[in-house]
Amino acid sequence: MNSSHEPSARTFGNEDGLLRVPLPALDDSCARLLEWCAPLLDDAQLAETRAAVEEFRRPGGPGPVLHAALERYDAEEGVHSWLDTFWPYRYLGRRDRIALNANFFFLFGDAPGTGQAERAAGLIAGALDHKLRLDAERVPPASQRGRPLSMVQQRFLFSTTRIPGEVQDTVRAPYSAEWPGPSGARHIVVFFRGTMFRLDVLGPGGRPYTLDELAAALRTILKSDARPDAPVGHLTTMARAEWARTRRALLDHHPRNAASLDEVETALFCVCLEDFVPAGEQDACDHLLHGESGNRWFDKAVSLIVFADGTAGINVEHCELDGTTILAFVDALLGTPAAEQSARSGAVSQGEPPVRPIEFVLDDGLRAAVRGAGEAFAAYGAATATATVSFDDFGGDRAKSLGVSPDAFVQMAYQLAHKRAKGFTGATYESIATRHFRHGRTEAMRVVTPEVPRFVAAMDDPAAGPEERRAAFRAAAEAHVRRAKECQAGQAPEQHLWELQLIQKRRGAELGVAEEPPLFASPGWLVMRDDYLSTSSAPSTSIRYFGFGSTSEHCIGVAYVLLPDRFNVYLSTPQPVADAMHAFAGRLREAVAELQELLAPE
Repeated sequence: MNSSHEPSARTFGNEDGLLRVPLPALDDSCARLLEWCAPLLDDAQLAETRAAVEEFRRPGGPGPVLHAALERYDAEEGVHSWLDTFWPYRYLGRRDRIALNANFFFLFGDAPGTGQAERAAGLIAGALDHKLRLDAERVPPASQRGRPLSMVQQRFLFSTTRIPGEVQDTVRAPYSAEWPGPSGARHIVVFFRGTMFRLDVLGPGGRPYTLDELAAALRTILKSDARPDAPVGHLTTMARAEWARTRRALLDHHPRNAASLDEVETALFCVCLEDFVPAGEQDACDHLLHGESGNRWFDKAVSLIVFADGTAGINVEHCELDGTTILAFVDALLGTPAAEQSARSGAVSQGEPPVRPIEFVLDDGLRAAVRGAGEAFAAYGAATATATVSFDDFGGDRAKSLGVSPDAFVQMAYQLAHKRAKGFTGATYESIATRHFRHGRTEAMRVVTPEVPRFVAAMDDPAAGPEERRAAFRAAAEAHVRRAKECQAGQAPEQHLWELQLIQKRRGAELGVAEEPPLFASPGWLVMRDDYLSTSSAPSTSIRYFGFGSTSEHCIGVAYVLLPDRFNVYLSTPQPVADAMHAFAGRLREAVAELQELLAPE
């Protein structure tokens, strides 16, 4: 914050004054690892893990050496956080496909009576208004309990594209050495039936086209009967190294492809127009998560998706953008009428905007690669089971009336439902936002405290009465809140120890830690991080559902929208374990009702 300690009103005006992400003490992270993994291990596994931890943390051992290297890095000039290297590795280093596995979506609220072209034009107008206000640093900084939050992620909303690499991906974005300042692009990419169109949305002078002009251009696109035999968007569903090699082949094959990729990668964002009406909310969610991949560019930071009836949502590439930033963006898009946003942006009538197809030149090998990618991803999507669970009679206000943190209530409901559906308690991840720190993103919380197994056991113990069950629930809920606060304060072990593991991989030989420490093969490290439930929350009245894919062959992805008056959950899991997911959904309905009854005043 500035010298007067008053928060700046400029979008990025508070960044330098934010507290740094604290680097936990090595002994603290080692102790927390043992505490966090213990409820998931048997005695022999815990003993093995404890021995590995002691070997790791001993004076002169690998832990202090690696931690000292991280301390030196954290103190270097220009380093915002000890996580500055961790985040690119975590997101850009993954080598599997990002479509469905990493990207996430939001299903927007309804806009009754609004046609497809009009809905898309309104979303474009809102996004342009946000972009122009962001360029002028007039988007108000977010805050929490009076404290400013980091706004750095806002710089990656527009003209940002993930670029595949053989070993690690990169990001092409403004506000960079190669592209200083905000994006000067004036166009977006519109997809329809697998054809890409360049649509100029800002005129030559940088002012937006009017809503009517944008809608007219979109109607022109919707009248197109072009259906490419090999929609290049399919390629963005490939595993990253394979996509990197195919992208190189595209560039080498014909100069037109370099120009076309440049248009896609520099575009402000994508708009994907679908030619069908979803069968319902779950069908809409599924198509927002993966959909027809020929009609997507999954590497684009932001893709607004609009169905034939005006139903709409967003698909987001995760590497530089977390859910809290996208929620704020979506609230800005949907919180003010499109006509008002268009007028505020300075839109002026300039005639129908230019529209033209973006074309790629393919040979037989590239066509085969495109079709193969599309077929493989369609099969991958079909091998993913999903479900929606909606509660119209429960929300955050109800949990508070029962004297419980709303998040603790639903997390305990997940634990009870999972134990009843699968017969055991499994590792559970919850994302905790840490944007009150400089360049803060999220912390990894592990939900299963020692109190959780005692709570779920009490709920199904015939000998346990209501008082005992209530006491067990309250203890587990309070432990959950304490752990969440630790994570919000940056005091959690997983990302710290994971970065030490990565330092050993990158620099172990020079630091004298040539072999990976046994800690990272210990039962505690492996079991604690092997998700059976991967959970994340998106509280906003602008959206109906939030969703993402599962993280392992037995994991259920649990994305939830918990509002004062309702609670919507989107579940995803691999098809072979779909029965367990559906059992979990049924048990979740039971658990939410049962816990309300248990906690209600008599």
